[in-house]
Parts: sequence; structure tokens; C-alpha cells
Amino acid sequence: MALASKATFWNTPQDGTNQFNKTPTEDWFAAAAKADVEWVRVTFGKWKGQQRDFLAGNLDNYQGLVKEDLNTLKTVLGWAEKYHLKVVLAPLDLPGSRWTQNNGGKKDLRLWEDKVWWQQSARYWQDIAQELKDNKTIVAYNIINEPTPEFGTGLAEHGNSSRYKSWYQQHQGTSRDLPAFYNTVIAAIREVDSYTPVMVDAGWYAQPLAFTYWPKLDDSNVLYAFHMYEPFDFTNRSNFLRKKAGKEQYTYPGSIPYAGEVSHWDKQALENWLNPFFAWAEKHNIPDSRIVAAEFGAYRMNPGTSEYMGDLLDIFEEQGIHWAFYSFREDEWDGYDYEMGNKPLGWKYWQAVEKGENPARPWDKKNPVWQELQEVLIDS
Repeated sequence: MALASKATFWNTPQDGTNQFNKTPTEDWFAAAAKADVEWVRVTFGKWKGQQRDFLAGNLDNYQGLVKEDLNTLKTVLGWAEKYHLKVVLAPLDLPGSRWTQNNGGKKDLRLWEDKVWWQQSARYWQDIAQELKDNKTIVAYNIINEPTPEFGTGLAEHGNSSRYKSWYQQHQGTSRDLPAFYNTVIAAIREVDSYTPVMVDAGWYAQPLAFTYWPKLDDSNVLYAFHMYEPFDFTNRSNFLRKKAGKEQYTYPGSIPYAGEVSHWDKQALENWLNPFFAWAEKHNIPDSRIVAAEFGAYRMNPGTSEYMGDLLDIFEEQGIHWAFYSFREDEWDGYDYEMGNKPLGWKYWQAVEKGENPARPWDKKNPVWQELQEVLIDS
């Protein structure tokens, strides 16, 4: 793939997955390729680095990339290339914005409170692009995973798209102006790399409706990415735990709460919920080939997960957009390891993990959830 053709990779729908593992291995990339995955959204935020923060050194005072960490990243990219997988780099952290799990469980909002962190983030990304611009395996830079400039401002996390308009009127031009932040970082990248596409997540944890107040970004080589875990009361693990608490679990399709109201959720409801985002993209002449469902999924033991995943896959395929399910063989948690279906790992597995062992997982690839994914991956 010539550097100038990185953007053309996205001209036809591409199916992928997410690699959020604590320890990257060559075997993981070999298995992903065998599963007919075409691209991988790789985050290195969990990897052990030479200093406080992998690759960046110290996100409280960014001074330059850590050479040893950069070499580790290049090794992992080499594995992806070996198995003919394309990569989207997706940091969990930027200067002034550590991922909550990397920050002692505390929310880090400095990036959205002072533009001094914008400049450090722009320099960080410019340094990454300078080092990796010639890497033909990388087909996009995903600036930051699930930004939350709205956090703490009084804007409800869930609801209809109309709630964003007045919020943006209040915060446009401030340090919470996400489109302006992206324009700043992209301009710095373009000083050293004019070829590699840039992927941008919407606000409020990459909710698709959080795009609807945006102007189109200044750069033409942009992929607009959203994450889909709605209705969250169904998709997350707390739904599974309701049964243990003596409560009825939410089932898909079925009646599920969202934004304080209970309504029936099925494929049509999912389409209706996504439609304001697709309407925004059409209004701004953003083609489907530049739209990415970069994360989607549901806790694998929730009732109706296979139906939920199947309906989302149908919507994405019918719309002709790119997608990447979350996740494939994550090494820290099994909740979204769809090759296991709805079977718990059992106490012997966790006992071995506590001993520092790396036990094999009892994958059952004939389960309905994995078959929904595999059928589309193979056909693509």
C-alpha cells in the first residue's frame, strides 16, 4: 500500500475489531487474521512503559516520545503487517487527559479545562506522526478514545440530539470545543504527515448523537467515529448482575430504560436512535465511507446479546459504513469475548489467573453471538 493510498483503504466497507489488551502478543494478531478481521483499532494505554505513561513518558509534562516504548509499538505494528492487518492507532490518554483506569479511578479533565494541554497534545501527536508516517500498516490516527468535554457541565449524558445545540453555543471557542481541539491537533499532524487519515471520536464517550452540533472539520481526510452501547441499561454488565440481586434482567428486543423513560428497543428503535447522526453526516456531505462504528458490543451473558449484535451488524452493513466490534480476546476481562458465548469461565480459571498463570479460555465458536460476527466477517 503506497502512502498516498492509505485513504483509499476506507473507500469500501472494512470490518475490524478492537485490541485493548494489557499485553500484546503476536498470537493475538495471528488469531484475528484467522477470524477474517481486516483492521484493528490498537490502543497502547495499558501497556507497561519505561516511565509513568507508555510512549509519552509523563502526560503531566510531555517532553518527547520514549524511544524504548516506540520500539515496542513498532514491533507490534510489525506483527500486524505480518498477518496483513491494517491498524488504527487509538491512545486512551493524551497530555492533560489520562484514562480513568490509568488515573487511580479519577476523572482527568484538564484537557477540557485549559488549552495549554491542547498544545502539548498537538505536539505529542505530531511526534507520533513524524515517527510513523511511513508505516504502511497504519491507516488512521484516532486522536483520543471517547473524549468527554461535556463532563461536569450539566449536560445530560443520555437523551435526544437537540440537547447539544444550546450547550455548544455556550462552550464554542472554549477549551471544551471538541471540533476546535481536533482542528488544532490535525493541523499539527499535517505539518509532518499529509497522507494518513485521522479518525475523530464524538464527545460524551463517542456517542453518535454528540456529532450533531459539529461543523465539518477543516481537514478533508477525516473519518468520523462513534461507539455504540445503547441502550446502556441493557448492554452493560450491571444488567447481568440484576439477576443476582433478585431483579428482572432487561432483554433485547424488549422494554428497556433510556434517559429516564422505558420504551421498546428493537432494530427499528436502534435505527431511529442513530438516524439524527446519519442525517447530520448527510447534511455535511460526509459519505458513508468516512463513517466508522469504531466500537460496539454488549456484555456477552446478557439475554439477547446475539440479537442485539445481529441487528447492529445489519444496520451497519445496510448503511455501508465501517465497523469494529469490541472486543477480540481481551486479556484482562472476558465480558466481551464473544467466542465464549454466554458461558462463565468458572472458578478454576480465575484461580489459575490469581496464581499468575495464563490459562486457555474455553472458546465455543458455535455460539450465536460469535456466529453473527463470523458470518459477516467471512462474507466481507
